[in-house]
Amino acid sequence: MTSDTITTDDGTRIYYKDWGQGPVVTFSHGWPLNADAWDGQMHFLARNGFRVIAHDRRGHGRSTQSSSNNHMNGYADDLAALFDALDLNEVTMVGHSTGGGEVARYIGRHGSKRVAKAVLIGAVPPVMLKSAANPQGLPIEVFDGIRAGVAGDRSQFYKDLALTFYGANRAGAKVSQGVLDQFWLWSMQSGQKNAYECIAAFSETDFTEDLKKFDVPTLIMHGEDDQIVPVHDSARKSVLLIEHARAIYYPGAPHGLTTTLQDRVNADLLAFLQS
Repeated sequence: MTSDTITTDDGTRIYYKDWGQGPVVTFSHGWPLNADAWDGQMHFLARNGFRVIAHDRRGHGRSTQSSSNNHMNGYADDLAALFDALDLNEVTMVGHSTGGGEVARYIGRHGSKRVAKAVLIGAVPPVMLKSAANPQGLPIEVFDGIRAGVAGDRSQFYKDLALTFYGANRAGAKVSQGVLDQFWLWSMQSGQKNAYECIAAFSETDFTEDLKKFDVPTLIMHGEDDQIVPVHDSARKSVLLIEHARAIYYPGAPHGLTTTLQDRVNADLLAFLQS
């Protein structure tokens, strides 16, 4: 272990950044980004008396582009390895999108002995894929299209995806070119194989039983105009599965609301942390 990486049992190096002092808040990022997607939240909370830690998921950002374990159990085990290496306790776990699934699988697989609270933002649970058991889900063709984009001209695919991610395709949207450019930059830092395999992880993993194991105060935050993870098939179901969870819905907000509504999200996050 160096000052900014840990090495997992299968030899994967997981990069993390660790800012500030105080109660610990960890951040799990969305697909196919990296820890930098949380900078707006981390810097704010570090200035407000918290220790904030975010890692690059295996295959993403500055972590190893591993050939194996690119699935939710692997991601949750990497997070557990980070918690153990840094001996983190009384943690508030925050996860966006795929990272929300990572938080759910961590609690389902490793329990909450190190966890004080949980926050799911635009998160993929309970399960995204349409099936007989989940008729409100998205059809497999949607995810096959994402796979084709990643395996093909992924650079242009990520540029196009940024528009819906931040709602820049909506009339009257005010999303800067810089925001769209940073999405592309972070996405291109992920390994193609890793990003491809992660699609099945975020779309086909069923987190229902994981959510039922939550026994810590939980906040769910979701944009009502989320074009990536539709609110009706995610947050509105998760809040019913997690005991004592409460939800904040943001009218008209996109999937990337941590950026487009950064100040509001930060204020709501801080209030929950201080409650």
